[in-house]
Amino acid sequence: MSSDGKSGAESVDPEPLWLRPAEPRRGRRPSFSREAITAAAVTLADSEGLDAVTMRRVAAEVGAGVMSLYSYAPDKETLLELMVDHVSGELTVTNPPSGDWRADLKTVARLQRAHMLRHPWLPVALSTRRVPGPNTLAFLEHVLAVLRPTGLDGAAKLEVFAQITAFVAGHVAHEIAQAAVSGSPDRAAAEARYLAAVAADGRHPELAEALSAPGRPLTPDATFTRFLNRLIDGLDTD
Repeated sequence: MSSDGKSGAESVDPEPLWLRPAEPRRGRRPSFSREAITAAAVTLADSEGLDAVTMRRVAAEVGAGVMSLYSYAPDKETLLELMVDHVSGELTVTNPPSGDWRADLKTVARLQRAHMLRHPWLPVALSTRRVPGPNTLAFLEHVLAVLRPTGLDGAAKLEVFAQITAFVAGHVAHEIAQAAVSGSPDRAAAEARYLAAVAADGRHPELAEALSAPGRPLTPDATFTRFLNRLIDGLDTD
């Protein structure tokens, strides 16, 4: 909660954050920069999770006093905005859209998935509304170009981008959670026995039929591809 009573990303004013130079307000020029502060925060989040990212911890990483950081990032929410846009710089697309918007959009989603797996804190950070910074806007510009052949209006294109990003973030969050428990064969065996018992009790015929169907590859890549194909191939452009 910020001092003005707003919570989360709602308290971040995008104009001073993205439209004004990142310089300290007063005093001697420090030996660090907003870029260095953001990079240190990203490194902490990548290795230890978002909870490890505190102003005090980041200050220690860059060798600064906590108070000196507030000229660059007045609170953690502002720092999160900087972190999200910083790593969005990795989403560089050099090839122009091919004209096959569905194929191009699937490529976009795969880029996002790989990106979020590199930075496992991103699905959580993206769960609240973020104001796109310059790197995020550059990626959005590419996605809007990908969607040009659809004939959708601007608002609908933005909705498609939000829909794909939300799908990828949710899927990656689930993927990370599943990976955390996949090392327990006893848990997997117990789940299989439970579902088999439920399917055999006669009260769940639809589930029994679904479980009797031929299995499909359950690797993370194969599962993501199936879900992604269903989503994008079914997008309505009317």
